[in-house]
This record gives sequence, structure tokens and C-alpha cells, in this order.
Amino acid sequence: MFGIPYVYTQSRILKARLDYLRDQFQIRENDFLTFDAMRNAAQCVGRVIRGKTDYGIMLFADKRYSRLDKKGKLPKWIQEYLRDSVCNLSVDEAIMISKRFLRQMAQPFKPEEQVGMSLLTVEQVAQQERKRLEADAQSAVVP
Repeated sequence: MFGIPYVYTQSRILKARLDYLRDQFQIRENDFLTFDAMRNAAQCVGRVIRGKTDYGIMLFADKRYSRLDKKGKLPKWIQEYLRDSVCNLSVDEAIMISKRFLRQMAQPFKPEEQVGMSLLTVEQVAQQERKRLEADAQSAVVP
């Protein structure tokens, strides 16, 4: 994401919306515009990950994203990865971290080693629990 996707502020429709929000709800123009821009940014980078097994790199190429007034308006699932150690990086540092991440994600894994991880659905977790309880019950019955 290059820059912050603020909307065109000279639109008559947007000006009317901002006037309404200010008059009815005491929402400042800047607060609404920042919230709207962060929502658009989150929707944009959220397209990288569409399912449980997807992975990708989300790059916020603007140091304003590390400011609290911007970062605080992003969803929690994005905020938890915007640690100070990965903000305001040089291009070379970002490339190095990206390469390391992609190498790690490219490693093969065995699905049976993933039991108990977030890749399971609620139904799969319940099924695993039933199997475990049945196995425990059978082992308790055998003398």
C-alpha cells in the first residue's frame, strides 16, 4: 500500500456528509477522513489473505502508518503485526524480512502436525475431541 487512500475532499457529496456528521454527531472532518482512509487501506491489504491457508506480504509503504492516530484506526489483526521493529524500514530491510518470511512459508509441512492449530474448523475440533474422549473411554474399560 503506497500512501494513505484519502478521498477527494472537494466533492459536494462528501462535503454534505461531513457537515451532517459534524452537526449530528460532532465528528470532526479529519477524524472521519482518517477513519475512512484506514478502512480503505485495510480492505485493500486484506485482499492478500482470503482464506485460512493463505499467506502473503502486506507492505504499508508510508511512515504515517506507524503513527498512533493512523495505526489505531486499523483492524486489530493488522495492528498486532505493526510492531516498532517492522516499521520505518529501509527498502533493503523490507526485502530481507520478506525473503525470510517467504522462505519460511515455502517449507513443506505435514497436515497431521497441524492438529490443534487454527487451520481446523470448529466442527473438526469437536470431532477430534469426540475421538479423544472415545479413546479415553475405551482405554478405561480395558482391564
